[in-house]
Amino acid sequence: MSVLRVQRFVRTSMWLLPVACLAVGILLALGTLEIDRATSYDLVPQDITGTPSDAQTILSSFASAMVSLTTLVLTVTLVAVQLAMGQFSPRIVGALLNDRWSQLAIGLFGASFLVSVLTLREVRDSGDGTVPGLSMLLCYLLMLVSVVVLVLYVHHAGQGLRVSGLIDLVGDRTRALIVREHGDAPDTTSAESIAAYGPGNVVRVDRPALVAAARQAGCVLELVPVMGDFVVGGTPLLRVHPDPSAAGGAEGVVARLREGDVTRHVLLGEERVHTEDLAYGFRKLVDIAVRSVAEPFNDPTTTVQALHRLHDLLRQLAPRPLPCGEHRDVDGVVRLVERTVSWEGYVRLAFDEIRLAGASEPQVSRRICAALADLKSVAPPERQAPLDRQLRLLEGAVRKAHDDEDDVRAALVPDTEGIGSGADVTAPPALLDRSGP
Repeated sequence: MSVLRVQRFVRTSMWLLPVACLAVGILLALGTLEIDRATSYDLVPQDITGTPSDAQTILSSFASAMVSLTTLVLTVTLVAVQLAMGQFSPRIVGALLNDRWSQLAIGLFGASFLVSVLTLREVRDSGDGTVPGLSMLLCYLLMLVSVVVLVLYVHHAGQGLRVSGLIDLVGDRTRALIVREHGDAPDTTSAESIAAYGPGNVVRVDRPALVAAARQAGCVLELVPVMGDFVVGGTPLLRVHPDPSAAGGAEGVVARLREGDVTRHVLLGEERVHTEDLAYGFRKLVDIAVRSVAEPFNDPTTTVQALHRLHDLLRQLAPRPLPCGEHRDVDGVVRLVERTVSWEGYVRLAFDEIRLAGASEPQVSRRICAALADLKSVAPPERQAPLDRQLRLLEGAVRKAHDDEDDVRAALVPDTEGIGSGADVTAPPALLDRSGP
């Protein structure tokens, strides 16, 4: 067998690492048992290991638990493979099966089972009773390690089943191949910008630290991506605008900033988080709403529920001032600028996709009408235009979706429950419905 075939076998084999763990476990068990026999089982006192009956109970329980844990890991691996094949791509299966964490967990639990069984055979409860003390300590150690690995594996499996986890798995491996085959990328930092150190979403920005760094360097920093944006490795992360009076010019400013390592003040993560990214909450709710109203789910009620929360979030934002994106130092000088999501941006994020996907569903269009009508009642005059635009586009989409004019009118009645509390489906209280004096 050629060297290349051996290397490929080692890299792609799912069972090689578990079998190696089993072999190591057997050798450790045989070695510790031999030491225990050579020392007449007196190396470790029974005050530490327990009596023979205690040891038998502990080892029996441990062996049973290891079998269950091994089954759990195999089950989770198969579930991950099935989900990846059904929802993403059958070509992702190879990467999941070659996951070293899963192989290590299978091997560790299997090796722990073998060690506990081999140790259990040496426990004698007849006569004075003997307990292989060193082997028992090895089992106790494996118990502790197994618990830690189980927690880490559950975390790893949960992260790996995310769509971003699977995408990053393939992306990171392919990126590593590029670096291995073609070398490191050249430094793309210029006199006007500082490049991102790697790919990832902007999840947190230490603005006070960036302001302090810009003040020390005598410049103004511009954060190029918006909070939550995905940044491609090597693209500009920060632009540098030096003060006209700063000594050394732009190149000297960037050199001073690089010495301070300003990129560490912008945290890039695998996926967006809610720490500082307000728009990400809107994005999640919109995804739920659009997915619910699309084929094959056809669940407009779930879309209405998502619209409830989108309506609430926009109502909280409507009267409040939004950040301007300027950050000043203690002297009031602007040192950091960034783009921020505007009121129109939040309105479009909340309604555009849902309107396009759900205009043919009366529940959805009526709920959007109710939300927009309420938002217009609390939004200041300068924030009315985006709401009017949504109402106009919604009416146009509903007219395209329905031929009958009565259906169009019914689909545009404001209704906070979609169909359930609108003026056309409810009756006023009798006290308010009296027409006489």
